[in-house]
Amino acid sequence: MNTTPAAPAATGADQPAGRLDPAIVKLIVVLLTGAIPALLDTAIVNVAISAIGRDLHATVSSIQWVITGYLLSFAMVIPLSGWALARFGGRAVWLASLSLFLAGSVASGAAWNVGSLIAFRVAQGLGGGMLTPLLTTLLVQAAGAKQMGRLMSTVSLPVVVVPIFGPVVSGLIISNVSWRWCFYVNVPICLVGLVLAWRGLPSKRAAGSVPHLDIPGLLLLPPALVALLYGLAEVSTSGGFRSASVIIPLSAGAVLLAGYTVYALASRGAHLVDLRLFRARAFTGASSLMFLAGLSIYGGMLLLPLYFQQARHDSALTAGLLMVPQGVGSLLPRVATGKLVDRIGPRLVVLAGMLVAALGTVPFALAGLHTNVVVLGAALVVRGAGMGAATIAVMAGAFQGLPREDVPHASSATRILQFVGGSFGAAVLVALILDRQVAAHAAAGPAGLAVAFDNTFWWCVGFTALGVLPALLLRGRAPAAAQR
Repeated sequence: MNTTPAAPAATGADQPAGRLDPAIVKLIVVLLTGAIPALLDTAIVNVAISAIGRDLHATVSSIQWVITGYLLSFAMVIPLSGWALARFGGRAVWLASLSLFLAGSVASGAAWNVGSLIAFRVAQGLGGGMLTPLLTTLLVQAAGAKQMGRLMSTVSLPVVVVPIFGPVVSGLIISNVSWRWCFYVNVPICLVGLVLAWRGLPSKRAAGSVPHLDIPGLLLLPPALVALLYGLAEVSTSGGFRSASVIIPLSAGAVLLAGYTVYALASRGAHLVDLRLFRARAFTGASSLMFLAGLSIYGGMLLLPLYFQQARHDSALTAGLLMVPQGVGSLLPRVATGKLVDRIGPRLVVLAGMLVAALGTVPFALAGLHTNVVVLGAALVVRGAGMGAATIAVMAGAFQGLPREDVPHASSATRILQFVGGSFGAAVLVALILDRQVAAHAAAGPAGLAVAFDNTFWWCVGFTALGVLPALLLRGRAPAAAQR
């Protein structure tokens, strides 16, 4: 949803080339301090999942909701950021969102069972989901159109670095204290972020009309996704798709999703996800890819630490260190991918990226209990590079062919689909596939557990390779008008 930008506080017009205005640098520090805990959270909690499950006596199919609930609530609150910003002002919304994330972190650390932890994680996601789009919007409003490349480059650095160090931080916490400190670690950072935001963010609300809030969409789409995910998660614990505990939520989710589709196509105005955007072939392909990328990335991020800790019996710290190569790999193609997309278009880059990511996952599908960690580390570098290149190329090609006024809605929709894909990835790969594989090979002991993970990783390879189909909908060479 769009908001009317406030008058820029400083545009940097009088600054030397390549340098950001000091006021903008101060704003970046204020906003990143508050946003970093939300960016760090998923990377930390993924490594802690095994320890949390043991301590709370939760099954794999139950404990995956700690990730799924967070990602789903994170996704669903993204479209509300524009409305809230216009209605209440940047400082008020930022402080409220960061406070909710802080409260959810404290409550998650104090959770007494898996049900309470999932509920508190949803609260965390609602707060954290607001912070990322607000960060971008507030910076753009303050800086205007000048120095946007320098601005986004500076802001995106923590987004790249956090996935590298997050698993290591989690491993250090688990190895030395308790998994509860994976949530408590957010407290001092959030408190500093609240103080800085209170003192450093302007309290005045931007002038302009308040955009429409899609109440019917909120009542239809989030419950539909929750019902579908719950039904899928129940398959492994209820004996298959014929169980009432599977059929009822899946049917309810399908009905609600159909209701949202009819409503969104029949009514005018802003919606949580504007389905009319899918008339553009490139956007349809990019959206499908973002969903599959979310499934592969976030599903894999949960699956990999479980493999290291449960199948190989590595410590949480070792598992965190072993996840670093994937983050490093995602850094490698950042500069070259953008130039390559400008030269040959996003289609071939995405196809190559998905192929490389699939190849980087294959060694885990072939791994045994004692596969050399150097081989697995190299595979993670390859996997990270492939997923990173594909994601960058998809985002570059998502908006080709769309009218300028549809770009903000398309940007919001692609982010939502990525996080929804991540929540489905956690539910499908872990709760549906891994849980069933573990049960099927339980009699074989440790070797059977390794086979269960191998088979699940083959599914991950398949989901990654499935991205070839929507990638064909992307354009080849970008139109000359779109190139920079």
